[in-house]
Amino acid sequence: MKLYNADIIHFSLCLNKNPMTKLVIFDLDGTLLDTIDDLAHSANYALELHHYPTHPVEAYRFFVGNGMNKLIERALPETDRLPETIQQVKSDFMKYYTAHSTEFTHPYPGITELLEQLAQRGISIAVASNKVHPATEQLIKRFFPHIKFDVVLGQREDFPTKPDPAIVDEILTRTGITREETLYVGDSGVDMTTAQNAEVKAVAVLWGFRPKAELEAKGATRFAETAEEVMRFL
Repeated sequence: MKLYNADIIHFSLCLNKNPMTKLVIFDLDGTLLDTIDDLAHSANYALELHHYPTHPVEAYRFFVGNGMNKLIERALPETDRLPETIQQVKSDFMKYYTAHSTEFTHPYPGITELLEQLAQRGISIAVASNKVHPATEQLIKRFFPHIKFDVVLGQREDFPTKPDPAIVDEILTRTGITREETLYVGDSGVDMTTAQNAEVKAVAVLWGFRPKAELEAKGATRFAETAEEVMRFL
């Protein structure tokens, strides 16, 4: 079949609408790792230390997602959410969590295999988390020692947390990969908003901390019920 100039231009435009994925950015908590038990136990330890009421593990699914400061703020009684109190409780939380962050934490089913498949295809892998940076690096090294991550970033001082797109922008700068070639994978409304703000495609996973209704409310249109299904969206 002979292709004329107009046909070639149209075909090229169609390809550019769906460029091949060269980079997958993952959220950490609730996406790669089930960390909720260790986070909950550490927060409850710090709350008890300061004579505040504790919470069931399930409640922490809705406390996490916006960084450690926000986690402690949400765990404290409303009348005690003062900056100095948050910092005091957070300090004891971090000391305990640093020593106990891997007691119950584990990768979700199929995650290790998913990361291996991406690496085998030559697709770059990155992590963008609101967990503090040292803990993010520690957990990645602990649970995925044989996986090559191109960039691993957590929350850092004086750096905006998600849903600000700065962390995604930094990953794109470091890898040299375009927004059109990037897929963001996360489990919360914060992740979906981050992807929108960064103007990258997103997949919402349904095995994490937040319900599908929250993800849909934040504009999610692609969903994965298992780690294997993420491969469909490359």
